[in-house]
Amino acid sequence: MSFKLPKLSYSYHALEPHFDAKTMEVHHTKHHAGYTANLNMAIENTELADQSIEEILAQLDLENKALRNNAGGYYNHNLFWEILGPPSDLEKAPKGEFLEAINASFKSFDAFKSEFSKTSASVFGSGWAWLCSSKDCSLCICSTANQDNPLMPGIGCNCTPILGLDVWEHAYYLNYQNRRPDYIAAFFNVVDWGKVEKRYQQIIS
Repeated sequence: MSFKLPKLSYSYHALEPHFDAKTMEVHHTKHHAGYTANLNMAIENTELADQSIEEILAQLDLENKALRNNAGGYYNHNLFWEILGPPSDLEKAPKGEFLEAINASFKSFDAFKSEFSKTSASVFGSGWAWLCSSKDCSLCICSTANQDNPLMPGIGCNCTPILGLDVWEHAYYLNYQNRRPDYIAAFFNVVDWGKVEKRYQQIIS
């Protein structure tokens, strides 16, 4: 099978003023589309062609740079778009059992935001920051370089991502230039916590 660039459930303008439409369009139609096309070329005529992206990542040979970069880029961006939404439609914070899990792991939602923001800002060069969940319901924050993610073997984040923030410059430079902390703050205005909680529930159930 071949992987397809997912359609977004919202328009490129829908996340403004936090994420601008031009960046969204370029990010989705150029960068994510490029990872998708290159992933398909990397798995063409191999046994990986019939596997899910999660299966490919779980058994990834980290020395296979083309597959590592493009499988990671494809998965990471899929998750990124999924957990975003128009700010007018969103709950401003987690609730219920998921909020309890955040409080248990980080003391409070504000403390989580502070730690996640610090991790995101501290990524050197290009990479991602992640909120991950384990089967025991605990949550953790970690970061990865380039297009690596916690599903890859030997990366060091031994849990499953439920939220990810792209801190490559292509994700924010048109609007925020070198002000990554401003982009990170804006991110929290467009997180769909209902979608994040759904991913959390799928892992712990």
